[in-house]
Amino acid sequence: MARYVALICLLCWPLTLLAAAPMRIVSLTPHLTELLFAIGAGDRIVATDDASDFPPEVTTRPHVANYRSINLEALLAQKPDLVVAWHSAQSRMLAPIEQLGIPVFYSEPTDFASLATEIRALGKRLELEQAANSQADAYLARLAELKQRYGQPKHIKVFYQLWHPPLTSVSGAAWPAQAIELCGGENLMAKAKTPYPQVSLEQVIKANPALILAGSQDPGALRHWQQWPMIDAVKHQRLQLINSDELHRFTPRALNAVQQVCDAIEQANHSSPHETTPQPFQNGPNFAREYE
Repeated sequence: MARYVALICLLCWPLTLLAAAPMRIVSLTPHLTELLFAIGAGDRIVATDDASDFPPEVTTRPHVANYRSINLEALLAQKPDLVVAWHSAQSRMLAPIEQLGIPVFYSEPTDFASLATEIRALGKRLELEQAANSQADAYLARLAELKQRYGQPKHIKVFYQLWHPPLTSVSGAAWPAQAIELCGGENLMAKAKTPYPQVSLEQVIKANPALILAGSQDPGALRHWQQWPMIDAVKHQRLQLINSDELHRFTPRALNAVQQVCDAIEQANHSSPHETTPQPFQNGPNFAREYE
């Protein structure tokens, strides 16, 4: 009962939210936490979500959310004058916060270029436009350099392993898929109907990618492919880990991982023929089902 009385008190606390730059910010998603630090607002963050771990100093802040839920009571206890969040995943959960009159800045970058727009908008909201514009300009300059250097089509088929097991890849607008395209590669699952399709082992073997990438920090994440030496990427040991903490977060650091993807595709392009022959599936469909 005491908990609910406390929550009612918090809900009744008078909101004097002025037009001044927010100084008590709750960040509910890792990429926004990182962007706040990048534009010089890290010291304004009073709480974050469980996954916000960069830069390291942010880990000392209280946690009020995880990828599934938001603890509204704990959030309100921080008396924020701004909450920053991921729109598609968190807007419904934050409806009670907005009804109280607490401002919410929503982010949802859809591609690499749109991230610069998000950085500028966040800087404007926090009255840190100069720092934000500088970060956005530097980011766009590096993005342009990567496109110019690596953007020519190379006809290298790439399979991106997002997860295993189950074997899961990326398509469409997912950032790893965009990175492969930016770097001139051909994403094996580009035409999949879902952003993160589960893939059968048979599909990969038949398509015979020249390069297999995995977004992981685990050194053994690609080890299971060694049992399929008929795949061109395995035969020539073109199996490479990509820093998932960078590529899967919508921040300028993602371009570090894009550089990794581009370098891997470039190396595969120089060491293999542009056309690869699909290989016969020798072990029957039962093996494939284990990975679906």
